[in-house]
Amino acid sequence: MGAIMFKAFQLQLEAPTVKEEQTINFKNRSANHFVPNLTIGAPVIESLRKHTKAYLDCHLMVTNPLDYVDPLAKAGASGFTFHIEVAKEYWQELIRSIKSKGMRPGVALKPTTPVEEVFSLVEAEDPVELVLVMTVEPGFGGQKFMPEMMEKVRALRNKYPALDIEVDGGLGPSTIDAAASAGANCIVAGSSIFGATEPAEVINILRKSVEGAQQN
Repeated sequence: MGAIMFKAFQLQLEAPTVKEEQTINFKNRSANHFVPNLTIGAPVIESLRKHTKAYLDCHLMVTNPLDYVDPLAKAGASGFTFHIEVAKEYWQELIRSIKSKGMRPGVALKPTTPVEEVFSLVEAEDPVELVLVMTVEPGFGGQKFMPEMMEKVRALRNKYPALDIEVDGGLGPSTIDAAASAGANCIVAGSSIFGATEPAEVINILRKSVEGAQQN
């Protein structure tokens, strides 16, 4: 079943209750380096972990992801996704470090990065377990979905049938079918959920689209 992932920096007390089988996605610590905006980090994860057993998925848009492995692991993070653009020289060390702390490693790529650059990480002896295809330029919410990124998703799904493929950016009721049919099984949605009058209805639409595509 595809997990519906929320941008946790927008999470509010009045938002729908997060069930244990759901996932909360963090755009973690942009830190004014890789992208211009600063969001949230380990303290928020630590606070939220006290109240949920949900999978806490962390997307690190930073130039120094190794520095955040220990803090996020101690805070209770479940997944740690780094950008290939900043880790080309040491991704093997980074993956080993993430796994040694009990977190699930993932790799993300920006729209301008060729999908082939992550193949070696999926096929490595110590591989990543998720590939995140950015469907907008990272760093700002509310951008328009880039349908041309679905070619990357299809390439990954055809090459790695069992791989978890995540998409992030501009996902909502009007774009989810394109992502799901291309092979994405993990969906990050923020503005379309928290800007909706009925967030739970949007979540159900996204989930049903992913589940339906997986059954076909």
